[in-house]
Formats: sequence, C-alpha cells, structure tokens
Amino acid sequence: MDKIDHYAVYGNPVKHSKSPQIHAAFAEQTGQQLHYRAHKVELGRFAEVATQFFEHGGKGLNITVPFKLDAFEFADQLSGRARRAGAVNTLAIQEDGTIYGDNTDGVGLVRDIHDNLGWDMQDRRILVLGAGGAVRGILGPLLKQGPSHVLIANRTEEKAQKLAQQFEKLGKIAGGSYAELASAQFDLIINGTSASMSGDLPPLPSHILSNDGCAYDMMYGAAPTPFMRWAAGETAWAVSDGLGMLVEQAAESFCIWRGVRPDTKPVIELIRQSLSA
Repeated sequence: MDKIDHYAVYGNPVKHSKSPQIHAAFAEQTGQQLHYRAHKVELGRFAEVATQFFEHGGKGLNITVPFKLDAFEFADQLSGRARRAGAVNTLAIQEDGTIYGDNTDGVGLVRDIHDNLGWDMQDRRILVLGAGGAVRGILGPLLKQGPSHVLIANRTEEKAQKLAQQFEKLGKIAGGSYAELASAQFDLIINGTSASMSGDLPPLPSHILSNDGCAYDMMYGAAPTPFMRWAAGETAWAVSDGLGMLVEQAAESFCIWRGVRPDTKPVIELIRQSLSA
C-alpha cells in the first residue's frame, strides 16, 4: 500500500477552514495519497509546531491568519512572489530537508478573476481596499496583469502609501485615503479588508464604479457580503466573492507539493454547495 503523505493548514482560528475539504477533493480527483487536516496553533508557537510537523515527516503546510509573517521568517528559501509580499501561505519540504516558502494568494486571485470570471484587468483602473496582509499578497500578480493604474485606499493613508512604494517597480501604483475617492472612478474594485466578516462596509462614495465596472470581495460566505450588495446597488456589471480565489490558491499550493494541477471548477462548485447546505 502507498505511503500516505501528511499536510495541514495552520491558523488561529482555523475551525471553519474549507482547506481540508478542498484538498481532499483535489486528492481524489488526481489520485494522490495524502491526508490533510486543520490545526489551531497557539500564538507565539508557530516555529516550534511547524518544526515538529516537518521533523515527523510532514510534507507541506498552508498558513492562514495570523501566521503568514511567521511562515515567511520560518522558510529557508523564498519564491520571488513570497519575498515581494513579505508573507508566506505555503510551506513545502525539499529533498535536502530545507523548507521552501511561497505565496499563492495573488495568483489565486488573478486566476479566479481572469480565468473563472473572465474579467479583463489589462488597461483597467483598479481600486484595492485595505492595506493589510491579504492585500500585500495580491499586488505583485495584480500588477503583472497590466492595469492602467492601481490605487490602494486605506483608513490609514500612510500605510497605503508605504505599501504602494514597495510595489512601484512593478507598475503604476499609489496609496491614499478613502477621502480621496470622492471624484474618482474605477473599472474594478477589490475589497481586501475584513469589513465583510463583521457585516461592515468600507466608506465608499456612490458612482465610483464605471459603467462596466466589476466588484470582487476577497471574503466569501453563504450569502452575498455587504460589499457585494453595495456593488450590486451601484449597478456593477459583475460581482463576485472570493471563494474561487480560495480554491485557486489552494490548487497552486497542491501543484507545488504534488507536481499536478487539479481542475478547480468542480471543487469551487462543491464548496459553494456545502456553504449553502
């Protein structure tokens, strides 16, 4: 019988993670022998617990809030996109025993928006809401799509400006406050804040979406988020949550670990059904 390889997602909290269900579906689809679980890690113990995992034969980890910075520090080698993001969401043990760190969030977002939803990002005016870790991971891949410009809006303007400066070599990007949005218009608005989790909405002016503008919330749930409802009220051309991004970033991690890329569409459908059940 084939040996079963072990993987996990580390976070705090992590109870509601869909990652075990997603990776089980990928494994079944691709005929891979693996076991994947969600594990809550106590704050301050990430390096210790991750070291034990790999020492006991673990093959790879997904990392979620609040440990992406810890994972960045933990990795022996970093991909270019992880280095730019300053955060890691995927760890993999190499043949020589060293730990490789990558960030698949941005490529997951881009694949969902471009491949699954069919929204074009080239030469488009893009507004990104928030300047936290979630946004940091998506900016590099987003700028590679060739938008006309990207504006990061954040309650703390200085944080948005500082983040934009870190990515300005990759394309036209700036940071500002929500107050600056009053007379602006965008073709794509991406909500990277956690406002949807608490039922809140970033302070957005009306008429900020162009006639064929799209809105994307990196959060997801059984029902449309407050941001999605706001965008629909602004007559957005198309609106989506971030469930596809979750599955796409997981597929990229799976490919790093197993060397095979799963078909994401049936898995997105499976998770969508489980949310509404």
